Amino acid sequence: MMGCITDFFTYGTTKSVVVKSWTVGIINRVVQLLIIIYFIGWVFLHEKAYQVRDTAIESSVMTKVKGFGVYNNRLLDVADYVTPTQGSSVFCIITKLITTENQSEIKYRCNIDEDCQKDTGKAGGNGVLTGRCVSFNSSLRTCEIKGWCPAEIDYIKTEPMMEVENFTIFIKNSIRFPLFNFTKGNFLPTITAEYIKKCNFDPVNNTYCPIFRVGDVVQFAHQNFSNLAHKGGVIGIKIGWMCDLDQSDDSCNPTYSFTRLDAVSQKNSVSPGYNFRYAKYYKMENGTEYRTLLKAYAIRFDVLVNGNAGKFNMIPTLINMVAAFTSVGVGAEQYKAKKFEEVSESQIRSSVSHSNGLYRNSCSQLSVKQDEKMSSDSGAFSIGQ
Repeated sequence: MMGCITDFFTYGTTKSVVVKSWTVGIINRVVQLLIIIYFIGWVFLHEKAYQVRDTAIESSVMTKVKGFGVYNNRLLDVADYVTPTQGSSVFCIITKLITTENQSEIKYRCNIDEDCQKDTGKAGGNGVLTGRCVSFNSSLRTCEIKGWCPAEIDYIKTEPMMEVENFTIFIKNSIRFPLFNFTKGNFLPTITAEYIKKCNFDPVNNTYCPIFRVGDVVQFAHQNFSNLAHKGGVIGIKIGWMCDLDQSDDSCNPTYSFTRLDAVSQKNSVSPGYNFRYAKYYKMENGTEYRTLLKAYAIRFDVLVNGNAGKFNMIPTLINMVAAFTSVGVGAEQYKAKKFEEVSESQIRSSVSHSNGLYRNSCSQLSVKQDEKMSSDSGAFSIGQ
C-alpha cells in the first residue's frame, strides 16, 4: 500500500542526451528525408491520399455484333449466330454447330416388363424410362425410353465459321460515380458518326474507338483464333475508369484491356473450351411436335466494367499530414538517446545540500579575497601618509 502511495507521489522527467556524432546525425537526417520522400512521392502524389475515393461505380453496357458468315452452305447473320439476342454485357458468337434432326425413341435390352419397371421414371441416356419392355426387332427386346431421338452424335468433326474473325463488336458504356454524382460514357465528344463508320479499336491510334474486331480482341487476349473457334472459350473485355475529378472532365476516359477468363479449361482434357445446347421446335401438319437439337461451340464475351474516382477532401488530407509528421518524429527518436532515472526525496535533499555547500564555499572564498584586498588597500594608504 505504501509502495502504491509512494509511486503516486513521484515525479518523472525525461533526460535528453545530445549526441554530437557526424555518423548518427547523418543517419538521422537520411531517415527523416526518406520518410518525407515516401509520404510526398508515394502517399500524396502516387496514391493521392489527399482525396476521398468512390469505387461503387454504376454501369450500363449495350452491345451489338455485325457481320455475315457462311456455315454448311448457308448464309448466317447476327440473328443466327448471336445469343442471347438482347445485346447485354454477356453474349456469345457461335462458331460451330452440331445438328441432330428427326429423332425417335431409343430402347435398352430386356426380356420382360419387370426388367424395366425398377427404373421407371428415371432419366436414361437420352430420355425417361417408361418401364415397358418392347420388341426392337425380331430377335431383340429393349426397354422403352420416351425422349427425343435419334441420339445426338456430338463427336462429328466439323469446321468452324472462320468469318467470325472479321465480325465487329460495338460497345456502348455509361457509368456513374454516385458519391460525386459524376456521369460519363465511352463516347467522347471528339467521336463523330463518320469516325464510327470507319474506325476499329487500336491501343495506339484509335484508343477510344468503341468498335472492336473479333480477331483483334482474341489477339489482344494472347489467344489463337483457330483453336478458340474449334473448341470455344470465354474472353473478357475489361473497361476501366480511373478518374481524378480534381482535373477537368475530359481527363476521365476509359481504358480497355482483354483476357481469357476460362484459361483453366485450356488445360482440362475433360471439358475444354465452351459449348452449350439449344433446340428449335416445329410442328407437323397433323400436330406432331418435333425439334432440331443443336450443340453450339461459341466464343463468349464478358464485358466487365470497373472504376475508381477520387476528389480532394480536407479530412483525408489532414489525417495523412498528421501521419507524415508523426512518422518523421518517430524516425528522429530512433537516433536520440533517452535516459529515465528514479530520484528519491533523500537524493533530492542530498543534491540540494551539495549545491548549497558549493554555494557557501564559493561565498566564503569570495569573502576572504575581499578582506585581503581591503587590507592591502588600507596598508598602502598608511604608507602613503
